[in-house]
Amino acid sequence: MAYTGTIVTEAEITFMAGEKVDATGNVEANHNYLAFYAEAYLSALVKYDIVTNWATLNAKYKPLFTEWAARSAAVVLIGYNMEAYGDRIQAEDLINIHLRRMDEIKEMLENEDKQAFIGV
Repeated sequence: MAYTGTIVTEAEITFMAGEKVDATGNVEANHNYLAFYAEAYLSALVKYDIVTNWATLNAKYKPLFTEWAARSAAVVLIGYNMEAYGDRIQAEDLINIHLRRMDEIKEMLENEDKQAFIGV
């Protein structure tokens, strides 16, 4: 069964996890769980059901949600087996890059003025 969520694709999740992501953890079932977790978190963050209302959101701002969800999933997938990256430091650096960008997006989405602008 393919992931049927709305805001992020399996390809986007895998891309963010990087070319060395462990194939054992980088599977459809895990993508489904991780995408659903991200959708729930983001909807709660902005106090708006972004999944149900995805079609009504401005196309220019949807990528903020997609990027956050893909990076969130990537952090889990990278952490699943850091040895696959050949060097734990490289894996930790990738995680830190994702976490920093996720924090930037979260700060934007928490801002009520920006929420109004985005339409959530």
